[in-house]
Amino acid sequence: MIYQEWYSSLSEMLSDENTPVLEVGSGPGFMKDFIPKLIASDVIGIPGIGVVLDASKLCFADESLGAIVMTNVLHHLPRPRSFFEEVSRCLKPSGLLAMIEPWVTMWSRFVYTRLHHEPFIPDSPRWEFESTGQLSGANGALPWIIFERDRHIFELEFSHLDILDLGLIMPFRYIVSGGFSRIAPMPPWLFSSWKYMEGLLKPSLGHLAMFAQIVIRKQT
Repeated sequence: MIYQEWYSSLSEMLSDENTPVLEVGSGPGFMKDFIPKLIASDVIGIPGIGVVLDASKLCFADESLGAIVMTNVLHHLPRPRSFFEEVSRCLKPSGLLAMIEPWVTMWSRFVYTRLHHEPFIPDSPRWEFESTGQLSGANGALPWIIFERDRHIFELEFSHLDILDLGLIMPFRYIVSGGFSRIAPMPPWLFSSWKYMEGLLKPSLGHLAMFAQIVIRKQT
């Protein structure tokens, strides 16, 4: 149910033009239910994946994609600069890169450092990190580092990519859902109650958010 909301929100960012949309790091997801012209991709071949690729070297022609979308993927890319260069190359003018990624707040620092298995290093001086192979290596704080702490660096290095939107989202439901674990502490019938509670806490998102929706547009 959480991913249904995420996919719906990302799909609403896109235009109705009949241009290909690439999803990077599709995994077992179902974003194609929301974006019919979606090209699902991942770094390994699994059922439902249309293209196996490395995000740092996309196998698409220049200016051939209308949009690139992804959820919880950027913070797994050990060479994010190479990815942004490929985004700039492959997107058509006015094309979008839309993603939902972990974010750094007072609350998320506690959750991601104490209750989550992936590295979360807001103080990392570099965007890059070591990767020991496919599906290994991460820095959950990377999106915040790039688009908040080092935003001036991103804007300088990728001046043709404009940050259109940076919206904070989802403080609690992801935790009580159990995430990708096999244990789901929250029964589905409580979903709307948790969503209502999040609505009441919306004024405190700056301190409580765990994710951000980031939308970037390539200049014309």
